[in-house]
Amino acid sequence: MKKLFLGLALTAGTLAFAQETQEIKTTTTTTTTTSALKKDVQPVRFGIKAGGNSAYFSAQKFGMNSQKLGFHAGAFVNIPVSKQFSIQPEVLYNQMGARDVISSTPIENGTVKIQDKVTMNYISVPLMVQMRPTEKFYVEAGPEFSYFINGKNKGDVTRTTTTGGITTTTTQSHSEDVDKDQINKFNFGLGLGLGYDITNNIGISARYVNSLTKIDKSRPAAENNNRVFQLGLNYKF
Repeated sequence: MKKLFLGLALTAGTLAFAQETQEIKTTTTTTTTTSALKKDVQPVRFGIKAGGNSAYFSAQKFGMNSQKLGFHAGAFVNIPVSKQFSIQPEVLYNQMGARDVISSTPIENGTVKIQDKVTMNYISVPLMVQMRPTEKFYVEAGPEFSYFINGKNKGDVTRTTTTGGITTTTTQSHSEDVDKDQINKFNFGLGLGLGYDITNNIGISARYVNSLTKIDKSRPAAENNNRVFQLGLNYKF
């Protein structure tokens, strides 16, 4: 009888020890796996951004005289897909346009010259793919889809006529809304940029967007699309 009780006790002790060892191994494995995931996967973050624009039309020569200053502002969400890559959709109020937009029309005994500053307001949706070679610095590229809201032409109309050897020049200022019927509502472009995270919440970015669709329906696309440089600050929550 004593041998029977002794055998049962030994068997129970062995089973209890084996179960305890198995629980420790399971707990250790689970903890290690969770830590690795937390280290590699960054959270989705929302943010806001704003900054300045410098825009011109493709038909113009690039230079200070052709640059129309404006701004952009909106919100974004940064979605990491790996440790080095993320996708960032944005929704922006985006000002484009150009300065020193010049056209000349011949009239009887002279010409009419129009020199305008054009403001074009869009709602833009960039979809940027970001790659981080370092923890704080990134480069980005992707498409931008825009919808035209409204615009304005402001400038001078100069009329020059020559009669009897006497040349007369008159200049008159004007301001008028852009004719929406002549403008393509949708604008498609490609963006390329870079950025730097100053802190965990605040960053700075620069981007160039080259539009591929024409602005004015009546003119060829090659000489009739938007170009814009953007420089801004962003804040991640």
